[in-house]
Amino acid sequence: INRFGSVDIKATKVGSDSTLQKLISMVKEAENKKAPMQRIADKWASILVPVALLLAILGGVLTNDIIVAVTVLVVFCPCALVLATPTAIMAAIGQATKHGVIIKSGEALEKMGRVNTIAFDKTGTLTLGTLSVSDVISFSELTENELLTIAASAESKSEHPLGKAIVENARSKDLILLESQDFIMEAGKGVSAKVNGKTVLCGNEKFVLNDSISLSSDISEKTETLSAQGKALVFVSIDNEIAGIISLSDTLKETAPDTIKALTDCGVKSVLLTGDNNKTAEYFATKVGITEIKSELLPENKVEHIKALQENGHKVCMIGDGINDAPALKTADVGVAMGTIGSDISVDAADIALMQDDISKLPYLKKLSKATVKTIKFSISLSLIINFVAIILSFLKLLTPTTGALVHNAGSVFVVLIAALLYDRRFDK
Repeated sequence: INRFGSVDIKATKVGSDSTLQKLISMVKEAENKKAPMQRIADKWASILVPVALLLAILGGVLTNDIIVAVTVLVVFCPCALVLATPTAIMAAIGQATKHGVIIKSGEALEKMGRVNTIAFDKTGTLTLGTLSVSDVISFSELTENELLTIAASAESKSEHPLGKAIVENARSKDLILLESQDFIMEAGKGVSAKVNGKTVLCGNEKFVLNDSISLSSDISEKTETLSAQGKALVFVSIDNEIAGIISLSDTLKETAPDTIKALTDCGVKSVLLTGDNNKTAEYFATKVGITEIKSELLPENKVEHIKALQENGHKVCMIGDGINDAPALKTADVGVAMGTIGSDISVDAADIALMQDDISKLPYLKKLSKATVKTIKFSISLSLIINFVAIILSFLKLLTPTTGALVHNAGSVFVVLIAALLYDRRFDK
C-alpha cells in the first residue's frame, strides 16, 4: 500500500519465470519423474515386444498354424506389466491425498519406502511454531519495553518465526515501532538494521557476540537457565554493546513423541537438525525421544550433515518448514515440508507436503510406500506368470485368439483391481 509519493515498478520476472509457467514446468517435471520401478517395467516391456514377435513366428512355423502365431501375439502383449506401476502409484497418491499428504511424484513415493533415517527441523515441525515472548531481560539502562521496541523495530521486516513473534508481542503491548533502515537478514543467524541511527543486531549468540562483545558470568548463567527450559534466545546488541535478551517459548506437538516411537518401531532412525543452541535442542529432543542432535546449524550445515548421512549409506528424509530448510529438503533423498505454515520455497523444494502440518502422518506414509512397492512387485510377477502360462497354452492350442484376448484382458483387470485395493486400505491404524 503506497500512501504517499510515487512508485516506479519494473518487471524482473517474465515469460519462463512467471507463476503460470512455473506451474506448467512443475507438471511436466512430475510427468517425467517416473518411479524407478516404472522405468524398469517400461524397459522390460520394450524388450518383450520383439520377443513376442519372435515367439509368434516360431509358434506359427513349428505348428504350421497361423492361429497359434496370432494367439501368441494376443496373449504376450505386455499391457498388464506396463499398467502395474502407474496404477498402484496413482491409487497410493490418491489415498495419501485423502489423508492430507500431497506426494508430487511416484519416484518420491517409492524412495520413501527405502528411507531409514529421518532428519527433523525443530520449530514448526516437532513444535507448533506458535512462538510467544516469555522473557525480556535488559542488561543496559533501557527498560524492558524500550528494549522490546528497539528489537521489534529491527525485526519488523523479518520473515523468521522468532522475529515475527517479537514484533507481534510489541504490538500487543501497543508499543510504537520505530523506522528501521539498512535491514539485512542472514539465514540461520539473525538480522541487523539501523534504528534511530543506531546499529541493532538481533540473533543467536554467535551472530551478536564478537571480540568486543562478551557475556558476563551473570548473563551466561541466565542464558543457560533459559535454554535449559527449552526457550529460544534472541540476543540484542546496540552499537556493539550487549543490550539484552529476549526469550521465546514454543509448544511441543502432542503427536511428536508417539510419532518418533512409531518411526523407531518401523526401523527408522530420527535425527534433530536445528539452528537452536544445544541446551534448547537437548530439551526438546529428550521430550520426544531423539538421541542424535545437531544444533546451532546454518542452512549449509544442515546440508552437510545430510550428505554425511548419505555417504554412510543412509537413505535420508528431511522434514522442515522454513526458508532455511529448503536446501536440506532438496539435498535429502526425500524432502517433506509443512504445507500450511511452511514457506513457499520449502514447499516447492520438497517432494511431499503435509497439508495439515501433522507429522504423525510420517509412519503412515512409510507404510503406504512399502505397501505400494509390494503391490507393484506382486502385480508385475502376476502379469509375467499369466503371460508365461498363456503362451504355453497357446502353443498347445488350448487357447484361441478369442480366449487368448480374454486371458490377456483378465491380467490387465487383475492388475488394476490389485492397485485399487491400495486406495481404501487403512495404513493409519
